[in-house]
Amino acid sequence: MTNHQGVGRRAAVVIWVTAALMGPGGVAGASAGPSPRPGGVVYVANLRSDTVSVVDGGTGAVVGSIPVGDGPDSVAVSPDGAGVYVTNSAADTVSVIDARTRTVVATVPVGDEPSRVTVSPDGRNVYVANVGSDDVSVISTRTRAVTDTVKVGDAPLGVAVAADGCTLYVANAGSGTVSLVRTGTGTVTGTIRVGSGPTALVPAPDGRRLYVSNLTSDDVSVVDLRAGVESDRIPVGDQPAGIGVLPDGRQVYVADIGSDTVSVISTRRRAVTATVAVGHGPNGLAVAPDGSRVYVSDFDSDALSVIDAAGVRVTDTVAVGDGPTGVAVAPGRGPR
Repeated sequence: MTNHQGVGRRAAVVIWVTAALMGPGGVAGASAGPSPRPGGVVYVANLRSDTVSVVDGGTGAVVGSIPVGDGPDSVAVSPDGAGVYVTNSAADTVSVIDARTRTVVATVPVGDEPSRVTVSPDGRNVYVANVGSDDVSVISTRTRAVTDTVKVGDAPLGVAVAADGCTLYVANAGSGTVSLVRTGTGTVTGTIRVGSGPTALVPAPDGRRLYVSNLTSDDVSVVDLRAGVESDRIPVGDQPAGIGVLPDGRQVYVADIGSDTVSVISTRRRAVTATVAVGHGPNGLAVAPDGSRVYVSDFDSDALSVIDAAGVRVTDTVAVGDGPTGVAVAPGRGPR
């Protein structure tokens, strides 16, 4: 990938991305092949090789490598598993991948330095946090074009949607806040102060709480969504980034970039109850839809760590592309 000149603001809040955006990388060829077995399909955005690795969630085998734009940083999958969306942070675009053919079928221009992406529960909209332009791009999955741009806080790094699709949560790393956006109107309805450098967030399955990883204060904020305030702060490892919650809501997993660990939080006790050693520079994290596995991208190891949620231990390490960042899991068998 080419050198990226606009990393100044991002470097202040995401130290681990700075080096990644300054180095060259190759482009791998696409691969089709058979559809993965039961266990879901795992997609990994490789920032330094400008590719997305396709991993069979059942076997742990890499079954494809898809060339995308410059500096792929985050990936999300539509609820039906048919569409995959990748933010290209150095190209200011989103690649739209057809999961069946494993090819890029559209490239959508968005804001400055798109950092994270998520898809609405009904599959109609894609939301992209643009860290350099302090806004969120809304993409229609039907037209594959931006339909709205919502101004939020300073340096938005994370996005998540409520289960009912009515509220978008945006982590503003530069502001130390979370913006609440009404998706129907694209208006900001509230701002909640959290820790320092919030970079990723995930709603609890019951919709009552929001968990936010704070990169520079080394903790996770627990937000009471009914009261609209931070209700607790849980210390974790060094530079927490990717975050996910199990479907039963009992545990939250957090990738600690600086500690080479994953912190496991008991939501009942609101404390870390286990720490799992993974590869170097863990940053992206995704939970399998059935809650059986947790997938963690190890940026400096060029690998994907697979954690068994029941045993709370690493059961597999999968070699992927260069500089893996974002991770997403498609439900079920994936498109055939």
